Amino acid sequence: MTKHLLILGAGFSGRAIGDVFRQAGLTVSGTTRSEDKAGALRRRGIEPIVYDGGTISGALAADMARTTHLVQSIAPGRDGDPLFRAGMPAIPALMPRLEWAGYLSTVGVYGDHKGGWVDEETVLNPVSARSVERVEAEGCWLGLGKASGVPVAVLRLAGIYGPGRNALRNMEEGTARRLIKKDQVFNRIRVEDIGRSALFLAERHLGGVWNITDDEPGPPQDVVGEAARLMGLPCPPDIPFETAELSPMARSFYGENKRVSNAKLKAAGFEFRFPNYRLSLAELHGSGRWKG
Repeated sequence: MTKHLLILGAGFSGRAIGDVFRQAGLTVSGTTRSEDKAGALRRRGIEPIVYDGGTISGALAADMARTTHLVQSIAPGRDGDPLFRAGMPAIPALMPRLEWAGYLSTVGVYGDHKGGWVDEETVLNPVSARSVERVEAEGCWLGLGKASGVPVAVLRLAGIYGPGRNALRNMEEGTARRLIKKDQVFNRIRVEDIGRSALFLAERHLGGVWNITDDEPGPPQDVVGEAARLMGLPCPPDIPFETAELSPMARSFYGENKRVSNAKLKAAGFEFRFPNYRLSLAELHGSGRWKG
């Protein structure tokens, strides 16, 4: 019987995961909040199912019944993960054929480490409310893995970019900014490597916690500078972080400073196609795929 991947929340990362699972021979479906976005998923080879994170429709229940692989990327919110809310049927009952599940989380669960290194064994210290919610959801999914015997992998994602969402496009649109905060670094990950890492873990039936990030945490302004160089455009002026106009969410990202290790994933045998932003931006620029 054909293996089937269900993506709950087929957004930027979910679609990239769907692409690599389809290439590996699985059928793929994905949920979207509106019928308006269903056509785009269908054109990509992902069968769309409208789902707002609330009641499970008959169509979604039928799809769950044939699901062998699951990726959950819907943010939990104050009510917790949608599949673990009160009154929701147990996941083994909804998905009796499930062989592997992946939960997309964030490196934000580590909180601030003043530029120090963290790995999967680091004690979590989430700062923002959204990261606290992610820690709770991670616990639910890891608990499911222990209780059911199904491998459940928590993928802690760094800052995501790729075709259509990157510093090259920001440069062209005039939105790129070089915010300067002393010693600030961020991790990042190319979206295709999220897809490839999910398939890597699924094919090996690996559960547990995994940092999904490239090799090189670094200052965000350096990425903007490299994009400007590739585009042959003037580098945007430096803006001191203290005086920059930022949304509360954007400012909160700068309240966390850490270097996230991917050593566990590489030790398991995974090879990044885009191990750093310079190689990745060069590929996006050279291929023209930066436009999306």
